[in-house]
Amino acid sequence: MKRLFVLGLTVTVLAGCAPKTVLNEYRIPAGGLSTFFKYTPGRTPMVSAHRGGGDIKGYPENCIESFEYLAGKLPVIIETDIDLTRDSVLVMMHDQTLDRTTTGTGKLIEKTYNEIQQYRLEDNFGNVTRFKIPTLEQVLRWGKNKVVYTLDVKKNVPFSKVVEMVQRTGAADYSVIITYNARQAAEVHRLDPNLMLSVTILKKEDYQRLHDLGISDRNMVAFVGVSEPNSELYRFLHEKGISCILGTLGNLDKQAIAKGDQVYKQFAQNGADIMSTDRPIEVYNAVK
Repeated sequence: MKRLFVLGLTVTVLAGCAPKTVLNEYRIPAGGLSTFFKYTPGRTPMVSAHRGGGDIKGYPENCIESFEYLAGKLPVIIETDIDLTRDSVLVMMHDQTLDRTTTGTGKLIEKTYNEIQQYRLEDNFGNVTRFKIPTLEQVLRWGKNKVVYTLDVKKNVPFSKVVEMVQRTGAADYSVIITYNARQAAEVHRLDPNLMLSVTILKKEDYQRLHDLGISDRNMVAFVGVSEPNSELYRFLHEKGISCILGTLGNLDKQAIAKGDQVYKQFAQNGADIMSTDRPIEVYNAVK
């Protein structure tokens, strides 16, 4: 997804995590994800890794090994992408084709899961790794007591299949479903009214549309775009207890490269509670 918010997120949650995982930074409280994501004034901004990483040599996007690497470096939200094979297996892949991120070629939807097992993932620099394309089920089962995800559901994937897998693996306590419009949000809410949703809110009318469809404030994390919104939108959402995700991926990350990473502090001061970025380590070092 070209925006934020595992909720791609990888949040370290319990002291029983794997040894490589950063401990005790992000804890899921008794109230669950709705309490965790509730806007809290003065809270240190959180970091969301766009596509779960990928801009680090040797660690491709959308794979468990990259999630684990980042979780060992910083408390981080993992945003990750879900697509579908020809035989309807949910796998982690951003592109419709295999060419950019794997040693394979052609459309993912034209390959069976067994066929794609011969391919290896490549990082964003073209380096071939030993890592394979993981399934959503593998990712969700790995993430228990280690991370929180925001799950970006690609266009040809039914939300019902994703929700069913989240329920079947017991991952609802650490998974957020990303939606891009009110219709999608309402569909996921009907499938499971307890799930947390990443919802796109670029103006107050977007919030009102979601509210009118019966989606509670406590189920929302607001993606406010890939450029800074006006301060009134931040204030409006914060007053409702809704945390805001700013997508710094793209132009705002480039701005930080040109002007210095201190600009991430300014984004936080302006109202961003979570930053979805291709530079998670740099953002963390700037705001921690």
